[in-house]
Amino acid sequence: MATANTVPAPRTAPSRASLAVLRSEARLFLREPGSLFWILAFPTVLLTILGLIPSFREHDDALGGRRVIDLYVPVAVLLAMIMAGLQAMPPVLTGYRERGILRRMSTTPVRPSAVLGAQIVLHGAAALGSTLLVMAVGRIAFGVWLPGQPFGYLLGLLLAVACVLALGALVCAVSRTTKIAAAIGSAVFFLMMFTAGVWVPVQVMPDVLRHIVQVTPFGAASQVLDRAATGAWPSWAYLGVVALWTVLAAAGAIRTFRWE
Repeated sequence: MATANTVPAPRTAPSRASLAVLRSEARLFLREPGSLFWILAFPTVLLTILGLIPSFREHDDALGGRRVIDLYVPVAVLLAMIMAGLQAMPPVLTGYRERGILRRMSTTPVRPSAVLGAQIVLHGAAALGSTLLVMAVGRIAFGVWLPGQPFGYLLGLLLAVACVLALGALVCAVSRTTKIAAAIGSAVFFLMMFTAGVWVPVQVMPDVLRHIVQVTPFGAASQVLDRAATGAWPSWAYLGVVALWTVLAAAGAIRTFRWE
């Protein structure tokens, strides 16, 4: 018979369970060389290729005395985020749900939300790590100045990361299978690449197109990072656009996401 002094067996604390999930997901993430290449290496490789074009390293009066390679550092930073949030994360979470892994986890002390949180942390960290690599190569190899307004740049980075991860979660929420997630993610991916200025920097787009692009999440984010890079505080209007898209995408993901 149990006495009044009997101490119940300790349960696994939610924080410890979430940390265990994070470690497990990190090991799996590091075993995916494809994802690591596209998030961490590809943006820097693209920047290096563009920087080797002689005309991209020449000052242009039409750009206010700046060089094309100066414009492409923020673009490469955004490219890493888009890769992480829209190409790498959705198939992983959708695959877990499709195989019933999330449903089985709901019967254990580890909640499915721990997996979602771990994926957000890992892909967000990978995108920010790629940002540091892009900026280092841009500065060392091509003489691109570091952001003149570091606090504005950091705020823009954090908002852009939150936005792309919210968009990635929304893609997961509306996709019932990994094939659908890959199809939707790819469609949104190429659209976001264009609006971020991967093919044509936003600053040199025709006026009408530029005004349209600037109300998209990564068109606005591109303007935020570009202004901060030149030493000016980012426009609150552009910051507001990115924040609004983040809230809308997160609300849509929360409303429609299903664990099974």
